[in-house]
Amino acid sequence: MSTALITHSACLEHVTPPGHPEEVGRLRAVLAALETEPFQDLVRVEAPEAEVGLIDRLHEPQLMEMVRDLAAQTELSGWSAIDGDTFVSPGSWRAALRAAGACVKAVDMVMGGEVGNAFCAVRPPGHHAERARAMGFCFINNAAAAALHAMEAHGLNRVAIVDFDVHHGNGTQDLFQNDGRVLYVSTHQAPLFPGTGYASETGVGNIVNLPLPAMTGSAEFRDAFLMAIDPALARHAPELVIISAGFDAHKSDPLAQLRLGEEDFVWATEQLCDYAQNHCRGRVISTLEGGYDLRALARSAAAHVETLMRYGVRAPR
Repeated sequence: MSTALITHSACLEHVTPPGHPEEVGRLRAVLAALETEPFQDLVRVEAPEAEVGLIDRLHEPQLMEMVRDLAAQTELSGWSAIDGDTFVSPGSWRAALRAAGACVKAVDMVMGGEVGNAFCAVRPPGHHAERARAMGFCFINNAAAAALHAMEAHGLNRVAIVDFDVHHGNGTQDLFQNDGRVLYVSTHQAPLFPGTGYASETGVGNIVNLPLPAMTGSAEFRDAFLMAIDPALARHAPELVIISAGFDAHKSDPLAQLRLGEEDFVWATEQLCDYAQNHCRGRVISTLEGGYDLRALARSAAAHVETLMRYGVRAPR
């Protein structure tokens, strides 16, 4: 068994205006870190495009048509703005399809026993994309696409999405808050964009939010993680764990004020992989969300993938 790295060059073709934090350099930095010697055993896979039918069952078709049409209309103008944060360029629709397709492919590979686990190095990110709204740099909800595919194509009855991005994944919550098959657990800074993720938001008992105040450090983060995530996973008993892996809770990140380091992302990854090893045959897939200091992002993603690789080689068959 091993770990898959799933990506596509199209994810570099989603271009944002100068100075925008969600830039092409983010993915370049991650991929460069994963080209070094410790990562030579990764199973490198080119992401397919997600099937539009799957995406239309996840999001309102009119939303997807708008993103696709805006991408076509920007061939000459360069960018179109959906809102003050979210921009569409000529390559954005192709990139979004490949990003979601990477997560779908990861599910197929892990469920098929081809690899023990998988990391999707993709952009644009996805966890802010709601059913009928693109926002927060996101168009298609990649982690949610993986969950829906796991249930539809592989017959899973219970899936967990654990999100340690510093921003609350309002999109993932919106998509599954009435679907008890999917557990969504989020650690995030609050108050902060997008202004959601209060502990009182519980869906149908399947939403667990862990808002953390600015300047929260390692010890407090780990205590909150253990107190909420372990019991939630035990109650839900997922057959697959999906990680929305944002690294913007790092103390160097410019968009937030949590005080985590690479060692905390390693620790969180270990907790989730330990659960998966013991309860769902090691089935873990992870997809890149935020992280906007390029050096911290590259180091954190590398540490996360190195941890996945340690578990991937001993995933139960």
